[in-house]
Formats: sequence, structure tokens, C-alpha cells
Amino acid sequence: MTTAIVWFKRDLRAEYHKPLRQAADQHDVVIPLYIFEPDLWQQPDMSYRHFLFLMESIEELHQTLSALGQGLVIRVGSAVDVLADITRAFNVKTIYSSQETWNNWTYQRDIAVSQWAKTTDVQWFELPQNGVVRALPSRDGWSKRWYQHVTETLPKPVKYLPPIAIASDTIGNPQTYGLVNDGIVKRQLGGRQKGLALLDSFLYERCYHYSHHISSPKLAQFSGSRLSPYLAFGCLSIAEVYQASNQRVSALKQEKTAESKRSIRSIQAFLSRLRWHCHFIQKMECQPDIEFHNMHRAYDSIRTELTHPEYLHAWQVGMTGYPMVDASMRSLIQEGWLNFRMRAMLMSFASYHLWIPWQMSSLHLANLFVDYEPGIHYSQTQMQSGTTGINTLRIYNPTKQAIDQDPDGSFIRHWIPELSAVEDAWIHEPWQAPEDCRQNYPLPIINESQSRQAAMKIIYGIRRDLKHRDLSTAIVTQHASRRKRVKPKTVKQPQQLALNLGLANE
Repeated sequence: MTTAIVWFKRDLRAEYHKPLRQAADQHDVVIPLYIFEPDLWQQPDMSYRHFLFLMESIEELHQTLSALGQGLVIRVGSAVDVLADITRAFNVKTIYSSQETWNNWTYQRDIAVSQWAKTTDVQWFELPQNGVVRALPSRDGWSKRWYQHVTETLPKPVKYLPPIAIASDTIGNPQTYGLVNDGIVKRQLGGRQKGLALLDSFLYERCYHYSHHISSPKLAQFSGSRLSPYLAFGCLSIAEVYQASNQRVSALKQEKTAESKRSIRSIQAFLSRLRWHCHFIQKMECQPDIEFHNMHRAYDSIRTELTHPEYLHAWQVGMTGYPMVDASMRSLIQEGWLNFRMRAMLMSFASYHLWIPWQMSSLHLANLFVDYEPGIHYSQTQMQSGTTGINTLRIYNPTKQAIDQDPDGSFIRHWIPELSAVEDAWIHEPWQAPEDCRQNYPLPIINESQSRQAAMKIIYGIRRDLKHRDLSTAIVTQHASRRKRVKPKTVKQPQQLALNLGLANE
């Protein structure tokens, strides 16, 4: 009789789970294991709201696995110590897990686990789960490989897991690990069933306005897919979401109505963002140090230190004097989610107008995004900071964004009650209103036009250097998306990329 471990990480589901399916097929006994690693939760990008979503997700996973015969085994400690203990106690020779592309800490942990496994007679099989490719030398052909992954036959569900006498640890509460309430009030709850319900409501109802509403911070809350945290924690798989979406498109094509055609276009736009989701994670897989260092090293000479700590604080708490920036930040603090355009605007404003090092501002946002996915997050924060060296410089004017995306000021008034008495004529530029209308809301901390022009002068000055072009060519080879599509014409490329998902933010 053989026993194997299935090590759950950011793949918190029992359905469509390759490692679980393979282990159940090839071994008599399977130990489904989640390792809660206290050292991981001491990392600066981990937060209270992440912990809550995780706990809800693993509790539901435990219930699902228990119904199959063997619940989720939870151990607290370092991965190497836990795996060594269980493999010795139960004579385990094989460990299965999904490949994980996450933050630097988990990358170093996986290196340590791999080294440990090589010194024992234990085999560790890491199986792909989202179309990200290990040891990819070039982006040529990546899209085709991704498409093959999301269209392959999904693993059949495991129907039975023999019970085994093995103890679990208690994780405890977030305060045990120094995680305190970070201002979250209303957030999405963890677990696969919540994700499935959102997928269903999106494909059959909410998608109708998707393409027209995703840029609005208010309307996108309903019309966006809202699936990003469930993909980030692996409660849902990219492949199952992709296939369910295509099945819905096929059904809608049979209806042949104006409404169905609009829904089809929206789902197709959503499908393209699923690809972008993996496209950005692939960047971190190929270059893990983008969590800390500029993708294009020509920018190492700028933003080397925080010159105005008061700017960072004002931005973090939503008191910059620019209503759309502050309303977006306050919304994010309380709800843990924000649509793409406002995420991009927040990052752009911090990097260009306030000249804050992106490593500082991106870390703050990482703590606030419930759907934090490092590969997407750091690729996109660098894009919005102008340090990739290969993307179009995009500097968002927060006043223009307010006028375009919140024309009646309802989003601003909801999140900035200090401006509730300001008339429509001044709601996007409250510094123009009489002081007694602003109720202690601050004046702008910087001059938008002057700050933008100063940032552009520095960035474009670096880009004009011939050495910049040489390094950019290498970055394109390693990271840039290839324009040639391998997907049928029903899937279109998005006109603008997403800051923490494409899908994850929309």
C-alpha cells in the first residue's frame, strides 16, 4: 500500500485539481495537506484581510474533502519540517502539488523544499495549474501553449479518499501572527461556492454591461466578474472559468438577439483578460526579482528614496486633495477591491505625480487588495510607474478620470463625506469651491500639471538613451506579448491591460 501527500497551496479546491486526481489514481492513500507557514505571514505583503479570505477558503475545502472521506490536514510550521515529519511518520515517498508562482518568500521556500526532497528518497511532482510555463526561454509560442492548457480536458473529480488517522494543528486567530484589522469593512468572502455563484451570475446576468461599465469604479462593482480573489487563491481554476465562459458564448450564439450579441462581446472581452492574467504571472515566473527591482535597470537611478513622506501618508489614507484618488483609496481600504482603471490611476498618481518609489506604494496596495497576485501586481505596478521600458507611458490625470468615470460625483460623495455639500460644478475640483463647503477636505498636495510634466521630462530623458533601447529589446524577448493570436476570432485583445488582473480587477 502506498501513501502520497497532496500539498495544497494557492489551489484551494478539490474539483479540477490535477495533483489530487493524479495522487488518487496512483496511490492507495492520499493525505490532503495545507501547511500554514507563520514566517510567510510575517512578510510585509501579507495582511489581515488575506488571512480572513484564506481561512474561509480552507474551511470550505476541509468540508469538501471530508465528504469524500478524508478531510484537509492542517499543519503549522515550516514546509520542510512539516513534510519531513509526515513523510517519516507515514512512509510517504511521493508529494504532489501545483506549481506556484508567488512572492519571493514562497519562491525561496520551494527551493528549500526541492533541496530537501533531493536529499531524501521522496519525489515531489509540481503540476501546472494556470498556463504559466517553467523555464520559458522566450515568449514565442507562449500563447499557443496557454490556449492548449485552458482548453484541455478538465480532471475528473475524485469521489473517495480513504480516511487516515492523522492529527491537524490549530491555526488560531490573525492576532496570533501580528495581523490586525486594517480597516476592512465589507469584503468578498472566501471559498469555492462563493466563486461559483459569482461566475454563474456573471455569465448569465451581470456580463451584459461588462464592457461598458468596467472603467467606472461604481458600476464595475456589479458588472465586473469579481472573480479575482477566487482565482488568486485557487478556489476556481483558470481552465474551468475559461471553458464555462466559452460554453456560455456557444449557448448565446443560438439566441441571435441584440441582447445576446452584446453579452457575447462582453464575455469575449472577459476571456481575453483571462489570458492577460497568466501573461503577467509568467513575467514573475521568468524574472522573480521584479518584486523588488526595476524590470528595466536604466531606471535604477530615479525614485531611489522617499523625498516626501507626507505625500506617501496622504496617498495611503486618501487625503491628497484629489477626489478621485482619495475616494478610490478609501473605497479600497474598506472593501478590498477596486476596478482596473482606478487601480492604475492610484499607482500612476503615486509614481509620477508624487514621485514615490513604486516599491513602497505597491506594497501598500498589496496589503489592501484581497485578490493580491504578486506576478500580476508587480508587473502592473511597474507598468504604471514607467519602469518596464517597453510599455507606453500612461500618466492618469485624476481630475479627468473623475469627470469621465464619475460624472455625477456619486462615487466621490459616497467615499468623501466631507464633500457631500459641494455643488456639482465643483465636485471634481473642490479646491475651486468656497472653503466652508469642503468641511476640512484638504487642498491638493501637489500641482497636477507641473508634477506630471516634471515626471515626463525625467522618464523620456532616460528613454532617449541608446543603451535603453538595447536592454528594452531583451525585455521584449523575455516578457512582451506576441501580437499574433492563436485563439479563434471570438476572443479579442483588451485595449488596456489590467493592474491586478485584467479579470482580477474588472
